Order: sequence, then structure tokens, then C-alpha cells
Amino acid sequence: MDPSLLDVFISEIIGTGLLLLLGAGVVATVLLPKSKGFNGGWLLINFGWGLGVFAGVFAAWKSGAHINPAVTVGLLANGVDEYATGVSVTVASTLVYFAGQLIGAFLGAVLAFLAFKPHFDEELDAASKLGVFATGPAIRSYGWNLVTEIIGTFVLVYIVIQFGNTPNELGPLAVALLVVGIGASLGGPTGYAINPARDLGPRIAHALLPIKGKGSSDWSYAWVPIVGPLIGGAIAGLLAAAVA
Repeated sequence: MDPSLLDVFISEIIGTGLLLLLGAGVVATVLLPKSKGFNGGWLLINFGWGLGVFAGVFAAWKSGAHINPAVTVGLLANGVDEYATGVSVTVASTLVYFAGQLIGAFLGAVLAFLAFKPHFDEELDAASKLGVFATGPAIRSYGWNLVTEIIGTFVLVYIVIQFGNTPNELGPLAVALLVVGIGASLGGPTGYAINPARDLGPRIAHALLPIKGKGSSDWSYAWVPIVGPLIGGAIAGLLAAAVA
């Protein structure tokens, strides 16, 4: 049977939730005091996020495993008839994808907080605690930060679409390795959100959770990891359609 919109909604919640649980979890492992992985470094974070995508894609198979609004927008711009087998492209289905992704990201971040609660209670600067949940620029320059997010997300969505055009046996592993590569190559300037839900859902969680000494949720920057990935995803979808 073709998946219903409820199936899509639940699938995207679970997949995006697992992505954020493992992604925020690896950042917490590296940044939070007394973690056994403390100071594990940038590449550990890259691989953690990549494997989070790996798990999320397997978990969200019913919905086509978008787990990212930029992917949904990229497919929409690409002119596809279905988001996944049996899931037609409509306003309703698009909103269901967005809602599932945002809720899943929020819940995954909450679970990561619970897993590391005693470590969040340790003395640490507020920026590092926020960094577990949301991205932030190494050098704050909104225009250039936006460009970085557009470029990184373009690479992600364009290659994901091409995966669909060039069947292979790697499946979710290919997407995971792509995310590791983007993080290692393009993640330094902004922390590579490349996914609006991945940043917004956890940022909301940071604002709501009782995190000791958490400080600001940096809402002045929050638009960058939303707008940049959506633009990058749309450009990727349009270009993939043009060269098909």
C-alpha cells in the first residue's frame, strides 16, 4: 500500500528525530565537560552527523527520507510528481513533510539534552551549550554566512537528486558520506546547518528547556540557517532539472 500522509508525517518525525539525537549527541560528546569524548574534534562531529543521517534515512524510508526541508524544496523545484513512491506533490504533502521534520528535530534535540543532562549542569560557557543545539558562525557576517549555507546545501541537494538518477548499492551510506564530506570541506564557517529543521527545531528546544546557564538562543542569527538552505535546495533542484 502507498503511504498515507500520516505515514509520511510519522516517518519524517522518526527519521529527523534520530538525525538530531545522534547529531546533537556527537556535538555534546565533544563540547560538554566530563564527557568521555570531550575535545574529540571537528572530524568526530562530521562523522557523527554523517552517521546520524545514515540512521535517519533508514528510519524514514516510508516517506522517501527527506528529513530536511531543503531536500523537500529541492525536489519540488526539480518538478517531480511524487516526493516518494505513492506520495504526490501537493501543498498538503509539502506541509506535512515540513511539520514532521521540524517536530522530529525538536524531539531529537530534547532527547539529546536528556542523555547529557548532568553534563549540561557542569560549568561551561553559554555559547558551547547553544552549539549542541544550533549552528553559529565562526565569523559573524550575515551575508557571507548566508552564501556558505547556500553553497553547502546546494551540494547536498544536487548530489542527493543525482543519486536518484544513478542507482547504486550504497543507498543511505552514500548520503552519510556526502554529509561527512560537506562538513569537512564547507562546515568551518557556519557549522553547516544545511537543513532548516535541523537548526530551528533544536534552537526552539534550547529556548524552552531548563538548561543551566544557557544564555541566549541567538535568534538574530536564526534566519540564516533557514533561508540559506532553502535557497540552496531550490537552486539545486532547478539546476538538476535543467541538466537532466
